[in-house]
Amino acid sequence: MATKIRLLATLIVFSSIFSFAASKSTKSNITWWCNQTPHPSTCKYFMSHSHHHFALKHRSEFRLMSVKLALKKALIAQRQVSQLGQNYEHQQQRVVWTDCLKLHSNTILQLNRTLRGIRKKRLRCTDLDAQTWLSTALTNIQTCRTGSLDLNVSDFTMPAMSKNLSELISNTLAINGVLLQDNNTVQEFPRWFSRPNRRLLQSASITAMANLVVAKDGSGKFRSVQAAINAASKRRYKTRLIIHVKRGVYKENIAVGVNNNNIWLVGDGMRNTIITSSRSVGGGYTTYSSATAGIDGLRFVARGITFSNTAGPLKGQAVALRSASDLSVFYRCSFQGYQDTLFVHSQRQFYRECYIYGTIDFIFGNAAVVFQNSIILVRRPLKGQANMITAQGRNDPFQNTGISIHNSRILPAPDLKPVAGAFETYLGRPWMRYSRTVILQTYIDGFINPAGWSPWLNRDFAQDTLYYGEYKNFGPGSSTRRRVAWKGFHVITSPYVASRFTVRSLIAGQSWLPATKIPFTSDL
Repeated sequence: MATKIRLLATLIVFSSIFSFAASKSTKSNITWWCNQTPHPSTCKYFMSHSHHHFALKHRSEFRLMSVKLALKKALIAQRQVSQLGQNYEHQQQRVVWTDCLKLHSNTILQLNRTLRGIRKKRLRCTDLDAQTWLSTALTNIQTCRTGSLDLNVSDFTMPAMSKNLSELISNTLAINGVLLQDNNTVQEFPRWFSRPNRRLLQSASITAMANLVVAKDGSGKFRSVQAAINAASKRRYKTRLIIHVKRGVYKENIAVGVNNNNIWLVGDGMRNTIITSSRSVGGGYTTYSSATAGIDGLRFVARGITFSNTAGPLKGQAVALRSASDLSVFYRCSFQGYQDTLFVHSQRQFYRECYIYGTIDFIFGNAAVVFQNSIILVRRPLKGQANMITAQGRNDPFQNTGISIHNSRILPAPDLKPVAGAFETYLGRPWMRYSRTVILQTYIDGFINPAGWSPWLNRDFAQDTLYYGEYKNFGPGSSTRRRVAWKGFHVITSPYVASRFTVRSLIAGQSWLPATKIPFTSDL
């Protein structure tokens, strides 16, 4: 119970403040409301300079105005970033700028989606939806910033307006977080898997239902995966479309665009269908743009495919798959790389019966994501390196994000196993201030360092503000007796606390996964 109280303390404080504010409708002026946000000065400045004059009586009205204001500033920030592109002569600057332009555009999309969802009764979204989309909007801005660090260029894409934008979105997250707590009931997503879709992902005959076929030998309509994805993007109605990728090694980078929704990419098994490339930070790309596969469209599904990045350990960050697809599923897939293999960038994601290979921070990002019945395989790093399995990127206490590894296995890969004693391996380290990772009912092999978790660059960064938890794990590396003594580390003993990181609670999967007939465990 003490763990639960500490975990929710910030939210409870905000809730009580906002409840008091709501009861004082006669004092519901801008100063009053803004003083309850994480960034009151930014709130007061931009609220007072807006063209809207209003007296707020309820926090839902404050949320609406906060989203509008953040959207307005996001549009200005995007224009500023767009104009900066004319001045860049160096390739590395242009790579960062290209990422940032895309990410700012996606932030506008997420804010627009939130605004429509909280305004229109017919398209009404849940508070959990809104918190997810707002979390993504903020993550996009942070990702833009980290691209500059990747390529060691100045943070030229981040005008002052973007800092203000981050703070405005952070304020909106806090406001919506209180509403989310107040309305803490089971919130259903749209039933996006209709009845005809049921059992498809488990069915061996799914390939016979494919709308498009990709084959290296010419037996399909397309020889490249991207060509099929491009064709799918031109369809008038974005209902489910199955692309069968026949066995073969496809050496290409693929991208599923933000408006190319409901794509199902189905291979002939992870040993047989392989999509691979070798972009890396060492090769001049940002971590974000290094991805062999970049997925942005809603409700993406992949089955029976390996996503690989073959840049190797000398090239630094090299992503095999980057996903920002909301309500997405990866079933019986493999992700192979070294540093930064799997970029779970944002939104709600579910991985079942997958294999993930890597060395440093190889499961990272700021999605709300559950890995279930999966095998995590740690590879041999370079001499002098230590392995870090996770690096979760939550940078705001109200983002409803986190990495949950449930009922899985953490093992040394074949190349590491004979020399595992020569390298330190940790469950994770804090990439961002509010990093959140939990491991539940999982087998942990004995090669994991007894401390379990590693500091970030040998500093005490985030050790009081992160949330790392372990619950009923087993195996020779699962003992918590010698784990780190950080304030943010928790040996979870309460099933109630652990249940917050299950499929049901973290991604509300009980509302949308059953229709796929994918096997999953909703609770502990």
